[in-house]
Amino acid sequence: MIKTWILYIVLLSLFPVLIFSQQQPNPLASKKDSLMPGMSTSISFALENNSDENKTYDLTVTASSPFLTPILAKAEFKISAHEKTIYLVPIRISAEAAQGLYSVILHGTDRYDGTTFTKTSKVIISGSRKLSLTSLNSPEFIRAGETIKASFLLKNNGNITETLILESKNAVVDHDASITLGPNESKVIGIYKITNAELGQNEFQNLNLSVYSQDNPKENQTAYVSVKIISVKPVEDDIYHRLPVSASMSFIGMKNMGVYQDGFQGEVYGKGTLDKDNKNQIEFHAVSKNPVEFNSFTQYEEYFINYKRENFFVHLGDKTYSASYLTEFARYGRGAEIRYDFKKVSLGGFYNHPRFFRDIKDEFNIYSTFKIRKESEITAGYLYKIPRKGEMNFGNIRLDSEAHLPYTTGKFRISKNIVLSGEAAFSKTEQMEGTAYMAQAQATFERFNGNLMYMRASPEFAGYFTNTSTFNGSVQYRLSKKLNVFGNYIQDAKNFQRDTLFYAAPYRSFLQYGIQYKYIPSGLITLYNGFQKYQDRLEPKQFDYYERYFKVSIDQQIGMFQVNVQGQFGKTNNYLSGFNGNSSFYTTNISFEKFKTSFNVYASYAITSRYQLQNDKQVYYGARIFSRFSDKTSLSLFYQNNYMPEEYFRDRNLFEVLFHQQLFPGSELDLSGRYSLQRGELGNKDFIFSVRYTLRLNVPVQKTAEYTSLSGNISNLGVKKTEGIRLMLGNHLSITDKDGNYLFKNIVPGDYFLEIDRSTAGINDITNISLPASLHLTGKENTFNFGLTTASTIKGSIELSENDKDQYSFAHYQPKTDKKKRQSIIIEASNGEQTYRKIAFIGETFDFMYLRPGEWKIKLYRNGLDKRYKIATDTFQYSLKPSETQNVAIHIVKQQSEIKYQQEMIKVGYNELKKKK
Repeated sequence: MIKTWILYIVLLSLFPVLIFSQQQPNPLASKKDSLMPGMSTSISFALENNSDENKTYDLTVTASSPFLTPILAKAEFKISAHEKTIYLVPIRISAEAAQGLYSVILHGTDRYDGTTFTKTSKVIISGSRKLSLTSLNSPEFIRAGETIKASFLLKNNGNITETLILESKNAVVDHDASITLGPNESKVIGIYKITNAELGQNEFQNLNLSVYSQDNPKENQTAYVSVKIISVKPVEDDIYHRLPVSASMSFIGMKNMGVYQDGFQGEVYGKGTLDKDNKNQIEFHAVSKNPVEFNSFTQYEEYFINYKRENFFVHLGDKTYSASYLTEFARYGRGAEIRYDFKKVSLGGFYNHPRFFRDIKDEFNIYSTFKIRKESEITAGYLYKIPRKGEMNFGNIRLDSEAHLPYTTGKFRISKNIVLSGEAAFSKTEQMEGTAYMAQAQATFERFNGNLMYMRASPEFAGYFTNTSTFNGSVQYRLSKKLNVFGNYIQDAKNFQRDTLFYAAPYRSFLQYGIQYKYIPSGLITLYNGFQKYQDRLEPKQFDYYERYFKVSIDQQIGMFQVNVQGQFGKTNNYLSGFNGNSSFYTTNISFEKFKTSFNVYASYAITSRYQLQNDKQVYYGARIFSRFSDKTSLSLFYQNNYMPEEYFRDRNLFEVLFHQQLFPGSELDLSGRYSLQRGELGNKDFIFSVRYTLRLNVPVQKTAEYTSLSGNISNLGVKKTEGIRLMLGNHLSITDKDGNYLFKNIVPGDYFLEIDRSTAGINDITNISLPASLHLTGKENTFNFGLTTASTIKGSIELSENDKDQYSFAHYQPKTDKKKRQSIIIEASNGEQTYRKIAFIGETFDFMYLRPGEWKIKLYRNGLDKRYKIATDTFQYSLKPSETQNVAIHIVKQQSEIKYQQEMIKVGYNELKKKK
């Protein structure tokens, strides 16, 4: 009796089959709440007998989908005359049921007169979205040049059909970019990547697969695998620390104003460190005498060497020496410089014999710098100049005697955004005294940037500048992300002691202000207004004018083309020719890249009154093409028909061809040819060509390690032979002798992977340890032993067993849809070091071949196996012996939902409570 009541309680709590309530004032509504897949519930139907007779019906329950299964499909139902009741139908919802609206239908047939009725209740099954992406198989090691192949298991654990996007940032997905997965459906996705055969060092590569739905970005899954790539052409660590040095020989020919010159020029250059800790830095350069007249396209004779270690620096030879901005800003010459940095104080000085400025014979400089803070310092120095005796004066002021120039400079960061700097200098000769000073301020804010500089030198000042002043400034303010305003003012210094190596640029007084607007991400327009004054410093003068102008510039990206269009309109006062006129310029610049080649095309049309003629029409055009055929070969072509007169102070290319070819590693060949206008020339063209061979060396300067060796033995653990087995260690090879011994000599210490060539062993032979094996080689000798045995196999089958216990049951849960769907499980074999996985289907066989003898564990995973099925045993443990084949029988048990119940109906009655007034 107690058992019977317990059974009633279980029945009512889990599957309420029949509950009758008499005269219920508020009948239960139909079950329309959202339900989840995989659950059991009950659906209510309101029934009423309006006749004067008691009725007995045969009831049948059906559903609109086989994924909804009535637990009690048939029943007998009795209802008294004029009775209202609620009939509850228990149903089970399959885990595969998709989101949507379903129907549960109740059919009733009167047992005596055959009349029928039909009741329908709607059921809503909620959507459930859940994706899983897991790594299935990937290699632990592969050799460089081989293809990494990895597989992932993608499963839709929800009940909504998903359309998914597959992508990988560092591999190729071996599947269409889009995939559709139904509820509870899974798919194996493969990715692959071809590795670089030229890989110089062993490295790990991480591959990933990402899966996401465009309409459900939260379900974004990413899985990774990591594979060790073993270099087949390793660049081994050197036992020497080396210094990069390049040596080249050039043959140069030049036709200058009808006179042809040619000859050879050699060059050696090196820069690097002398020790493995990179503390002793050295740089040297040697270029032999120039065989043709110097220009900016050829090198001039130069020799220097410098050395730096921590706080000490010394330089011997040629360079551009500088004391300070006012006293000696830039003076190329041959000399020596030394500097030593203490914690907060630096001491230094130099001696210089100028090579391209004949007014000065020698100069000496000493200085000391005191660091106040990280970016604030004060420098005090003294410069001593010795003039040449009996030479022509090439400068703007003649040194009548030795000049003494004490000076002081300072730089102060007064806040996070503002830096102030300045200099004051004094000069004294036997007959003159002069002064000079300079002040500069820089400000950098989030929206505002500015820079101001003023300099003035007296007429008697014997420094780099004399009898001149200059003011430069620039400001920029960002109004918004798209809008900027700016302004620039430049006033060049008129008198400065430049080297005669170069001509002086024209004197400029220049003001420009404007606004820039970025109308789209790939386009902007800039409007300029201002004035400019250009005066030629050379004689006879080619130009001297003042011009007010307005300019428009548009930059636009159109597909692969970057386009710049400019238009400038100005009023020009020509002081050289004495007339006024208009000056207009129209310029287009187009650049793009295609087929590893960059193209730049330039064209300009001008109507100008700047030079000798009024409204003079000029056309400028040109192009540059640079093509990189490969990492070893490149070609550059350049052409421009002419240049504006303002640029004649420098060397200008009219036509240029440059060809570069790497003959083999460390060996290069360069060919060049060009037509050019030399500085100071407006029409006489020169031709220059050169053939240059460069040899790049790595010179050993310090021995950092000693060679080591690796030896060992391959023991015979039941194989036919251990002789003739080929082993690989980096790019080193070794073959075992008749006893299985091997030896690697002259190995650079470091990390390596020891590999075995399986083609030299038996087809079923396997090492007793995992190979490739990671080894760290140190000292003089290293030993590594292992054995060779025969591989084992695990194979088996997956069998389905029915549960045939003769018990009462409500109904068999057998969805009739998806008959072709095959149930599968994941089988994993692992020995702790190696893991293999396979997806196997019920009723089929599986195998794991070429396993290393030892302890292996077989573990089974459901892989979305239907809830009706149960894995009888999900773990197996085996101790495999050499050449053994172990058979495994996996049993999948099909289960039924079985419940014993009382055949009689259960009636629950209650009294209706009425409110008393």
